[in-house]
Amino acid sequence: MKPKRKRRPKGSGKRGIYILPNLFTSASLFSGFFAIIAAIQGRYETAAIAILISCVFDGLDGKIARLTHSTSLFGTEYDSLSDLVAFGVAPGILAFQWALEPFGRLGWLACFMYVICGALRLARFNVQKNYVDPKFFKGLPIPAAACFIASLVLFTTAVGGLPESRHIVIIILVYILSFLMVSSVSYPSFKEFQLKKQKPFNVLVATILVFIVVAYKPKIMLFFIMLMYILSGPVITLYRIRKKGTREDTLLKETPTVEKE
Repeated sequence: MKPKRKRRPKGSGKRGIYILPNLFTSASLFSGFFAIIAAIQGRYETAAIAILISCVFDGLDGKIARLTHSTSLFGTEYDSLSDLVAFGVAPGILAFQWALEPFGRLGWLACFMYVICGALRLARFNVQKNYVDPKFFKGLPIPAAACFIASLVLFTTAVGGLPESRHIVIIILVYILSFLMVSSVSYPSFKEFQLKKQKPFNVLVATILVFIVVAYKPKIMLFFIMLMYILSGPVITLYRIRKKGTREDTLLKETPTVEKE
């Protein structure tokens, strides 16, 4: 008699991975790696464009995973590793090669500060993403910081370059971006802005106007859009703190006081 085969318990078989969203994550990683190579070769504008393209792929992989119901823990971890290369290492090397090399050790330490703050920002996001308000990010998202550096490079090429003091400005900006990533400043996440749902007519008009403005002077307008987003965090945080303080004061005034005999 043939020995009976043991039945495998359910759930113990090999589990695969979702191909489509991870392909977009791989494309984002490839663009980030290409940006590193371009920055080392001195092609700073090409490196900046590659970082922006990487940001587009990074935004698409999450959208596609949710639309196709193919989210997974593997995809989340892979996306974080990709983000660290594309939006941490690549912008850091670009900033150093482009403007901070004259500072020597001080320059590459500033870039390392940017990279490590980006890594801490990603780790904190992965741990706290289920416990925070989905409408806001806690700290500046690392893709936004990377896109700001990339848009700054493109902006300087469009206006004919910055003055000789640009190196000091860039190193200050790198430290500011590093601080904002690990701070508790609130930034809008735009997660509730879903294209498949019905929106007011004004939203469509506003979206078209934004595309027209960016298409007119892409290198210049993209920088100002990213600058507005960077500044929106402190403004929103101060507004929320002030609103919270006003609400607490109102509650204290409405609370009846008990007179002692």
